[in-house]
Amino acid sequence: MTAHPHLDWPFFEPRHKGLVTELERWAGAHLSNKHGPDVDAVCRQFVRQLGEGGWLKYAVGGSAYGAFADAIDTRAICLIRETLAKHSGLADFAFAMQGLGSGAISLFGTAHQKEQYLPRVAKGEAIAAFALSELDAGSDVAALQCEARRDGDTYMLNGEKTWISNGGIANFYIVFARTGEAASSRGITAFVVDATMPGFEIAERIEVTAPHPLARIKFKDCRVSSTQQLGGAGQGFKVAMATLDVFRTSVAAAALGFARRAMQEGLRRATSRRVFGQTLADLQLTQAKLAAMATDIDAGALLTYRAAWLRDQGRTVTVEAAMAKMTATETAQRVIDAAVQMFGALGVVSGQTVERLYREIRPLRIYEGATEVQQLIIARGVLNAFLES
Repeated sequence: MTAHPHLDWPFFEPRHKGLVTELERWAGAHLSNKHGPDVDAVCRQFVRQLGEGGWLKYAVGGSAYGAFADAIDTRAICLIRETLAKHSGLADFAFAMQGLGSGAISLFGTAHQKEQYLPRVAKGEAIAAFALSELDAGSDVAALQCEARRDGDTYMLNGEKTWISNGGIANFYIVFARTGEAASSRGITAFVVDATMPGFEIAERIEVTAPHPLARIKFKDCRVSSTQQLGGAGQGFKVAMATLDVFRTSVAAAALGFARRAMQEGLRRATSRRVFGQTLADLQLTQAKLAAMATDIDAGALLTYRAAWLRDQGRTVTVEAAMAKMTATETAQRVIDAAVQMFGALGVVSGQTVERLYREIRPLRIYEGATEVQQLIIARGVLNAFLES
């Protein structure tokens, strides 16, 4: 069996296999989960390293702006996230947020906006953030209250965003605000807001289970030029959903990376731990658990790379991405939980790999659309397809 048997699947091209081989080698030499308590500094370092290593060129679109290609290669993004997640959750986070935080510019930005931001993102010289969620508008985007009021050639931003990854360290934020062109989600516009803008502030830093830069941000009469608008007035919901369609699939890929690392740790433990005169792996209960873990991982991988391949063929993948995200994150939680169980008491000792993975997988079942939201997306897609047939 090859080291990465899934790369022989028909979803991939030879260059994808080469990408993973090169990244595995680079990650082994540069990444570690043993770092100091200053998570902000670690993330800045990872962004810089990923930029210097050339990996962030895959996170943006447009070869003229430092990207790997004109179009974002979804399969490459997923393979990079899966590989990074096996080595370091924070490195995966750093890569993912460069993509998500600048994705709207790659997809909808003007030539000037792309020139201004994307080359710096690709080099790791600027850190990006995606500011959509609010306290009462997470999964329900249409409920957001942050307001952008037109004032001549500018907009005045007022309101708050929360759960913003890279909040506090980002150089710019993609901000979604209500501009009132229409009711509900049709009256939202996206803007690029630099962190140095007067009226922008970090209101609160948020500590979470798997530490990473996270904040509540606030706008008070923050004046933004209309040239910082993305995708046109009232098109913010479309901008957000198109961006999430690209990167939601990559959340599934990160979950696969966590699950594969847990599987490796579980196999090592099961084949080395002696119990009742035999190894843990000799017990049929353990074998059944290992079989379920391996099957879950392959099921998640098949859905993930189907969605990535379809998007790279130009297809809309809202339902397929939701299936991938739901399945990969939920099954990864089961795989990691099983690995922790194989370690016994040692599995919940702080600093153990499986203990870290247990903390890191849980947020993936919530962010970029909780599992319950993915269920709604899938169900609506199935119902619409049936009614239209």
